[in-house]
Amino acid sequence: MADPMRIRAQAAGDKATVRVLMSHEMESGQRKDAAGKTVPAWHIQEVTATHNGKTVMTAEWGPAVSKNPFLQFTVKGAKVGDKIGVSWKDNKGENRADEATVS
Repeated sequence: MADPMRIRAQAAGDKATVRVLMSHEMESGQRKDAAGKTVPAWHIQEVTATHNGKTVMTAEWGPAVSKNPFLQFTVKGAKVGDKIGVSWKDNKGENRADEATVS
């Protein structure tokens, strides 16, 4: 995976809108390859977001989420200069994490 995530966080008043683009193949486990063999499931299972180190959002995902998923959420109480972190773990045990500063 070249770039696991891109995070943008923009403040507006007393909240910030966070946009995350994750790079992941997200195989459902139901597709077959050219030889007719089932492609094994490989998808993000757990997503966590933090605001200045405190968990503000968790999500459990499954194989129905599309390739290279996009996630958007709002964090109340965020202001310019705060840190927003996003991490994920997939069903093969791979983990990715990244952080952005609210602008």
